[in-house]
Amino acid sequence: NCDDALVSSLPSAALTSSSELFSTHSPSFAKLNRRDGAGGWSPLESNKQQWLQVDLGDRVEIVAVATQGRYGSSDWVTSYALMFSDTGRNWKQYRQDDTVWVFTGNSNADSVVHHKLLHSMKARFLRFIPLKWNVGGRIGLRVEVFGCSYKSDIADFDGRSSLLYRFNQKLMSTFKDVVSLKFKSMQGDGVLFHGEGQRGDYITLELQKGKLSLHLNLGDSNLHFSNSHTSVTLGSLLDDQHWHSVLIERFNKQVNFTVDKHTQHFRTKGDSDHLDIDYELSFGGIPVPGKPGTFQRKNFHGCIENLYYNGVNIIDLAKRR
Repeated sequence: NCDDALVSSLPSAALTSSSELFSTHSPSFAKLNRRDGAGGWSPLESNKQQWLQVDLGDRVEIVAVATQGRYGSSDWVTSYALMFSDTGRNWKQYRQDDTVWVFTGNSNADSVVHHKLLHSMKARFLRFIPLKWNVGGRIGLRVEVFGCSYKSDIADFDGRSSLLYRFNQKLMSTFKDVVSLKFKSMQGDGVLFHGEGQRGDYITLELQKGKLSLHLNLGDSNLHFSNSHTSVTLGSLLDDQHWHSVLIERFNKQVNFTVDKHTQHFRTKGDSDHLDIDYELSFGGIPVPGKPGTFQRKNFHGCIENLYYNGVNIIDLAKRR
């Protein structure tokens, strides 16, 4: 049931634009089916540098959009693109199949054209970018956005903090591990999570120069270290203050490492099939034992959302404790 109309109840100040033709053509009149003012938004100049922005108040899940032209006029948009943001400063283009998606707009001023998104967006701010408009008129828009509130567990890391998850026993030996999370950061380096054991086993996920690297070591540190260490790197420019999805699935030596929609399948080296980790995993950094506030490598600086390790909601568990 994530299909509430999100724009109709917003205050007028929530709609802004690159420019306006006259005060009667301001973005405050750009709500779907409204006829006040001049019946919609029109910019001062009709060109591809114009945009209509909606501040949805909170981060929401967006599943569909709808547009009209300016009421009773010859002004409507025939195609447009969408951009979204959490901050209103860093913007990302809506894509399908790794291509910037172009939406079909209107063919007259008053018919509503509705588009259900193939992939929902989680964002607070949404921009409509007119690409083409009626040859005999100007850019004219009225819009609606459909979706629902988005609930998530988020932990903020300031580059000096970390989150510890301790097991019930002193040693955890696993044949299967699943880690899933979303993160965003403006820093290109930092450890997202780390676990290690006394036999030399470890698993580390970290940002290195804007790329995400997964390091795995299965086996005895003395006998097999040179043969059992595996590192795989995915993505680039991931320090762009946008959310990125990560999924790590390990079963014995087989590992699936996914960043956003790109997956690397690989087999770890070494003689062992299980990962032996001591009593805790650390998220956001690698603390030095016995030295609170001291870390082995650069800490993560940013946000981690919906963090799960083998089905356990780490952030929710930390909040409840």
